Amino acid sequence: MAYFKRNIDKRLLEWKESRNRKPLLVRGARQIGKSSSIRNFARSFRYFIEINFEMHRNVASLFEQEYDVDVLCERLSVLYSTPVIPGETLLFFDEVQACESALKSLWFFKENLPELHVIAAGSLLEFSLKNMPAYGVGRVSSIFMYPLSFNEFLSAIGKDEWVEAIEKASARKPLFEALHKELVGAYRTFLLVGGMPASVRAWVETRNYQECIDELSDIQQTYYDDFTKYSKKISPEVLKNTLQSVIAQTGQKFMYSKVSGAYPAEEVKRSLDMLVSAGIVKPVRYTAANGMPLGAEVNHKFTKYLYLDSGLLLRVLDLDFGGSKPLTEMIVAGSEADLVNKGKLAELSVGWELVKASNSRHGYELYYWENLDKGTTSEVDYIVAREMQVLPVEVKSGTSGKMKSLRLFMNRKHIEKAIRTSLENFGVLTYDDGDFSRIISIVPIYAIGLIVDK
Repeated sequence: MAYFKRNIDKRLLEWKESRNRKPLLVRGARQIGKSSSIRNFARSFRYFIEINFEMHRNVASLFEQEYDVDVLCERLSVLYSTPVIPGETLLFFDEVQACESALKSLWFFKENLPELHVIAAGSLLEFSLKNMPAYGVGRVSSIFMYPLSFNEFLSAIGKDEWVEAIEKASARKPLFEALHKELVGAYRTFLLVGGMPASVRAWVETRNYQECIDELSDIQQTYYDDFTKYSKKISPEVLKNTLQSVIAQTGQKFMYSKVSGAYPAEEVKRSLDMLVSAGIVKPVRYTAANGMPLGAEVNHKFTKYLYLDSGLLLRVLDLDFGGSKPLTEMIVAGSEADLVNKGKLAELSVGWELVKASNSRHGYELYYWENLDKGTTSEVDYIVAREMQVLPVEVKSGTSGKMKSLRLFMNRKHIEKAIRTSLENFGVLTYDDGDFSRIISIVPIYAIGLIVDK
């Protein structure tokens, strides 16, 4: 089976060559490609041992009985008939959340056998880490992984040269129009297929969207099945209803009262926290955005939530809300203005593209701004920190005269530069605002990751 190149590949190689290497945790939601990427990475080693603690529970007893990593390596070498040699062997603990002792062992590998390459991953890893306060501080590194970005999708369909063209483009040097239109068409496809590797693979191999739907349905059911593992204190029904409400409220401030079932607010909050910890929901928090850091002026009462993937969101709309046909028709055949201004998928996609383009060594936080003055509705979709400056990002297809919220924000915060992301080509708008000259750069949605500080 062909391997899709992922952004994480470069990070893994950097980790391998690092002099100050620590055991590595690859963190992210289920079925986003963590294990596949690690197995591909393993090809750069002479020897490879993979232990899946959900499939091979008997191996967990080795870690529960022995904390001497030298003895552990000797026994693993015998069990898997593979030498464990520092510098030549990659030791991979998959679904490590199923064996707390194996997770704890990473600490001892750092202390007693730091030259051995040890990597771990798990689909519900965050829950295990929360139950281990201060675990591994300074002794374990992390990489955060997500579904395929648009650039990774382009690479998967054999368009690496398009990725290179995007990375070289700018307002001064926009893409030639024929390529821009091809990229807009590819972006529409990406919204439908999503970035889950199984769905992307189905598209690459068959170009049959129904095959993608079947894969996405299986993944969505897996997520629902996982709800029984999250916590004995929250019922799967509450989690499912909360997730469905997140999807129904895409692009809006989340309101607890809209969750079906009339659950107490605290119960819904716990459900949201669990969905965020599982990596399948991302919060977008309100910030006053008066300066850096953006997180210093957050109001948690005003939060939006993004579901993990556009393809999965469409499947939930089909499975649980009676169909996504109007939205699908807008993606396939709607005007570019309607797709961006009316289709909440565009806002969701921009948020996740910002996250996916960020430094994978750190969890990337999303923020937005709205005018809290009574009787107003002004809102800026995303507020980004770039080069230690506040940068507003508006997801719009309109002309400069239709960006009232963005202009208001720039005026109030005395900000010179902003981004309008749309399905337009690269460009720039300038206007005078009193004694100030404002600059609004136009960045295509498919290239929005370019604005993120790496």
